[in-house]
Parts: sequence; C-alpha cells; structure tokens
Amino acid sequence: MNRALKWKLIVGFVLVFVAGGMTGAFFGASHARHLFFAPPHRGMMSEKMRDRFRAQLNLTPEQVAKISPILDKAAAQLEEIRGSTGRRVHETIAEAHREMAADLTEEQRAKLQAIEARHRRWHHQAREPRESTPPEPETSPQ
Repeated sequence: MNRALKWKLIVGFVLVFVAGGMTGAFFGASHARHLFFAPPHRGMMSEKMRDRFRAQLNLTPEQVAKISPILDKAAAQLEEIRGSTGRRVHETIAEAHREMAADLTEEQRAKLQAIEARHRRWHHQAREPRESTPPEPETSPQ
C-alpha cells in the first residue's frame, strides 16, 4: 500500500467519524429538546408518580389500585398550578413589555414585537400536542 493511499484512507475514516458525531449530536439535541422543553402529556405525570412509588415503596398491585385515584387527583392539581403559574408569568412579561415600550424608539418597538412573535410561535409549537390548553392572548406594546 503506497503512502498516498494510506493518507486517503485515514482522511476518509476521520471524515466518516466526524459525520457520525455530527449526526449523533443533531439527533441527540433534537431528542433532548423534546424531552426537556416540551410540556408533559396529560396523564404522564400521574403515571410517572405511580411508577416511582411502585418501585420505591414496593407496592402491591392492590395498593397501586388504591392510590391511583389519589395520584391522579394530585397530578391534576399540579397541572392546574403549572398552568396558572405559566399564565401569571406570561402576564408579568407582557406588562413589562407594555411599560418598556413607552421608553423605546419605533425601531426598538418593532424588534420587541418580533421577539414577542417569535416567543408566541415557539410556545405554539410546544403546545400543539396539548389541545385542552387555550391559546395565549396576543399582546403587543403600545
């Protein structure tokens, strides 16, 4: 095997390795985004709580059946708390944007509106699987 062929093989293997690493990073980041930033599916929280208690407390199937309604109720309450907290955060940010708009130039207001539009699009995409949540109200600086 001559010297040029060896270098071509080495470069080929390095390129394949780098391409594989980039592909893995892309798919890993895509999966992580959905795993960490997507809102939980309805019923998922109570199922996770049920599984965790079943494993940590060594519950019998009868015990799991008895505590399931309690966990379902707690999960529903936690979901309501999460929703109301999210609405309060949104209202606070919207109010801050309205107050800030008075001190901004027209160009800065336009940029602020673009930021808000991008934020709404991102939240709309994250909420698509959850049909029961009403859409957030449109807010724009005055």
